[in-house]
Amino acid sequence: MQQEGGKAGRFGDCSERVIGACIEVHRCLGPGLLESAYEHCLAHEFGLSRLSFERQIELPVAYKSIKLDCGYRLDFIVQGELIVEIKAVARLLPVHEAQLITYLKLTGLTTGLLVNFHAETLRRGLRRLTLQPRNVPAFPPSC
Repeated sequence: MQQEGGKAGRFGDCSERVIGACIEVHRCLGPGLLESAYEHCLAHEFGLSRLSFERQIELPVAYKSIKLDCGYRLDFIVQGELIVEIKAVARLLPVHEAQLITYLKLTGLTTGLLVNFHAETLRRGLRRLTLQPRNVPAFPPSC
């Protein structure tokens, strides 16, 4: 995939552009706000950056032969290829990464960004996680 200005992205997807949008929001707002404020501003920044995105996507959970509508929602799917899960917490915990990995498995997507806007610098609050395509089950997964 080509980035603006014809440069090839280091990750081969829209991750760098999304990270740039996250940095801009964090630079303008700083830490300490509610997650919902960052979500609204990030959606605006994605629009300014001409990134296509879906927001607050319902994510059902399939278990054996039943579909559970448990109220899970993805914060963003950007360019149809990247899950962006935002947080505003004191620090990222292993459970936050596990949550994103589960979302990747449930959707069949392979890459996600976990972004903690409460971090002093966004670099400390950013994780990019990928699943190898062979580890991604077909949606919905079956047991």
